Amino acid sequence: MRSPEQAPPIPVKIVVAGGFGVGKTTTVGAISEISPLTTEAVMTSAGVGVDDPGQATGKTTTTVAMDFGCVTIDRSLKLYLFGTPGQSRFGFMWDDLSHGALGALVVVDSSRLDDCYPAVDYFERARLPFVVAVNAFDGKLAHDLDEVRWALAVDERIPVVAFDARNRISVRDALLVLLDRALDDAVSGQTA
Repeated sequence: MRSPEQAPPIPVKIVVAGGFGVGKTTTVGAISEISPLTTEAVMTSAGVGVDDPGQATGKTTTTVAMDFGCVTIDRSLKLYLFGTPGQSRFGFMWDDLSHGALGALVVVDSSRLDDCYPAVDYFERARLPFVVAVNAFDGKLAHDLDEVRWALAVDERIPVVAFDARNRISVRDALLVLLDRALDDAVSGQTA
């Protein structure tokens, strides 16, 4: 029989979701301790007018299925990260990717808040604990966190945090907020 020190870490599924071009693939890649699995495809002229990453991103690829990565939090906990595609036409995949998840990190571009409403609505309806993680593109936010909370009309107990999807420590801190939220919900018997 293994001692507690030798037990393998508990696997925990986390969903990284949000609108198109908000930094989900970057988030998974920044923290994953393995080379992340991505299903990026080159954007073509067929997506013009359908997939709008915004003016400043320079985005040339898009996730067409999912992203996958993992990170060991400590000896007792390992997170398996499943990044969703951001376009609404791939929304049918969200149920499968979210099945069995402990919670979700909803990545938001504060200059394009309209793009994150579907993700916030989805996790509220699914009653899955989530955190709104506002990606600081170019090191700044278009709106402060209180304005983002108000615009999204999220409950006060849902954390709204700023983070940098490119920075491993910043992504780790956002994931730790999510783990705290999920633990609080489990202890109190509440959900999103």
